[in-house]
Amino acid sequence: MTLLRRLSSSLQQVVKFTNRSFKSLKFPGEPIESSVSSTLTHGIHVFHCPVSPPPTQTHSHISDWSLFDCSETAGSKKNDEVGIVAKLSECIASRGGNILAADVFVPEKKNVFYSRSEFIFDPIKWPREQMDEDFFKLSKMFNAMRSVVRVPDIDPKYKVAVLASKQEHCLVDFLYGWQEGKLPVEITCVISNHDRGPNSHVIRLLERHGIPYHYLCAKENKREEELLELVQNTDFLVLARYMQPVPLQKEAYLGYKLLESLSSKGSLTSYFNMILSGKFLRSYGKDVINIHHGLLPSFKGGKPAKQAFDAGVKLIGATSHFVTEELDAGPIIEQMVERVSHRDNLRTFVQKSEDVEKQCLAKAIKSYCELRVLPYEMNKTVVF
Repeated sequence: MTLLRRLSSSLQQVVKFTNRSFKSLKFPGEPIESSVSSTLTHGIHVFHCPVSPPPTQTHSHISDWSLFDCSETAGSKKNDEVGIVAKLSECIASRGGNILAADVFVPEKKNVFYSRSEFIFDPIKWPREQMDEDFFKLSKMFNAMRSVVRVPDIDPKYKVAVLASKQEHCLVDFLYGWQEGKLPVEITCVISNHDRGPNSHVIRLLERHGIPYHYLCAKENKREEELLELVQNTDFLVLARYMQPVPLQKEAYLGYKLLESLSSKGSLTSYFNMILSGKFLRSYGKDVINIHHGLLPSFKGGKPAKQAFDAGVKLIGATSHFVTEELDAGPIIEQMVERVSHRDNLRTFVQKSEDVEKQCLAKAIKSYCELRVLPYEMNKTVVF
């Protein structure tokens, strides 16, 4: 009981809420006129830092004392003495801010700390530049690997380029989601290795919003050099079902899978079905988010949906992940599944598969823009 009382007391000191009415809060995307007061705005902060190993505890399931102000723990390192959560909260509260939500993750036996905080503040009392400086001091104090703060109503929207091939269900859904204000991004351009006609609905939609469309022929040797020039000023890339076939002899490309297809003459031709080369990823140096159906690896090659339908599968899905040099093997951001049954025909089967892909990609991008996704170990993510 003494332990529980001490933890309860610590938590009450960590998270302090004022008596302000929630009617005065302004959240991202909310019109100013819909708020009773436009004084307060919304901020997000994520933190990733090392922690020292906790002392051995035989009477508690609490895994890491560094989350609290543990001055009673003898021999603790700086992180334990100060208390990471306490200092993060103090940083916000000292500037008149108010924490709305806080998520913490301390993986067992890993000695690392992750947190994501949402808070409200008065930008007059806590200027944006001062906020950056305050959180930077905390990151130096705890030797943070990552400390990012974002104020959606003040900071510029993320600039993103969208890459798509012939299949356009994910591209169209992304464009409509952006048009309706559901995705907090600025689309700089759409790039494709499929030449769409001037009267296609995608081109008309892009022209209506002044978004450039770039067709890069898949056979051009300098395709990725041109692509790199087009995306230089973006914050991240979205691959909305983008793939590019590369002849077998181009073994310098990484991140491929071998596909076999019969040519018109009946001879066997091999291709690497590649997303982006390792050289491109290293040169770009920023995050790339991809979506693919959940029919791999069981159903490879052409028409995987028909293969899965013919096999009578009962569960389909989609995976959105970061792109790495190894094809479809990057850290996973989001996964979704959908049930199918004997009542589905091929058309409804494909429709369900495409719907879950669209939902999965949209959720992944939204989570990324809201700073919910953090790298974890070599090939995992923490998604708050």
